[in-house]
Amino acid sequence: MKLSRELKTGIIVIGGILLFIMGFSYLKSTPIFDNSKTFFAVYPNVGGLQSGTNVSINGFSVGKVNDIRFLDEKGNLLVTFTVGNEFKFSKNSTVELYDTGIIGGKGLQIKPIFDEALAQSGDTLPTETRPGITDLAQQKLTPLVRKVESAISGADSVLVNVNSVLDEKTKKDLKEVIGGLNALITSLNGSATQLNSVLDTNKGKLNSSFDNFEQLTANFAKLSDSLNSAGLGRTLASLESTMASLDNVTQKIENGDGSLGLLMNDKELYGNLTSASRELDLLLQDFRLNPKRYVNVSVFGKKQKEYELPENDPANNVMDK
Repeated sequence: MKLSRELKTGIIVIGGILLFIMGFSYLKSTPIFDNSKTFFAVYPNVGGLQSGTNVSINGFSVGKVNDIRFLDEKGNLLVTFTVGNEFKFSKNSTVELYDTGIIGGKGLQIKPIFDEALAQSGDTLPTETRPGITDLAQQKLTPLVRKVESAISGADSVLVNVNSVLDEKTKKDLKEVIGGLNALITSLNGSATQLNSVLDTNKGKLNSSFDNFEQLTANFAKLSDSLNSAGLGRTLASLESTMASLDNVTQKIENGDGSLGLLMNDKELYGNLTSASRELDLLLQDFRLNPKRYVNVSVFGKKQKEYELPENDPANNVMDK
């Protein structure tokens, strides 16, 4: 069968139109022979969402974004997307805009709700936006940045106040103080150098002194061991027991127990002893002055001469009194 030129031209034109429509539908991510449901979602900011982005439910891709355009004068954006008929969900389900990765990119996912109000093609679903890592970082860093700015402002105020306090005289005094500190540090460095030199010079003597000290410590340790082996502990225990006994005797004397305690605490006995001592002294004095009262001795029948008291004898003072 021979086709006419007009028929061939018509077939070519119709084929071109079909190819154009198919290509345009492909570029618009809108399949021609597709029975998917079309839904709408409104966002104030889509954050770089592109047409052709997958739409998922529970992480499984169920559709694509077909179109994004402005909805009103406020700048709200209307997102058109399709979802296959395999999965049924309610028109109260939420369409969430979220970050698909760390470095950027946005995606849509449906958070399904199951009730009797099934979603139909052409419904506008509720929306929400999940903050991305950048948004969260901005939310956390914004208060920190404000605090840093406040701290910098406070530091600037402090510097201004310091500059107002540090007049020329104060600055000069501070320079002098810093100069004095530098001189002191230089002197300390010199002293440290001299001390190191002295230590290096007398290093041998110091080592010898440390050796002698170690030997002395060892001798003390040996002496301690010798005293311990010689029964020093027992001696100290016996001395402690003796001291306790002596303390007990002293306590008894103070309490008036026993003869010695009565002798020390009896005032009447002390008075009697004092009186007896005085009377004995008088008796001895009388015996010396008047021996004839007590002893009469005659040698060869001669009469004994009377005793004459010397002039410097203390008894004269007693007799005078």
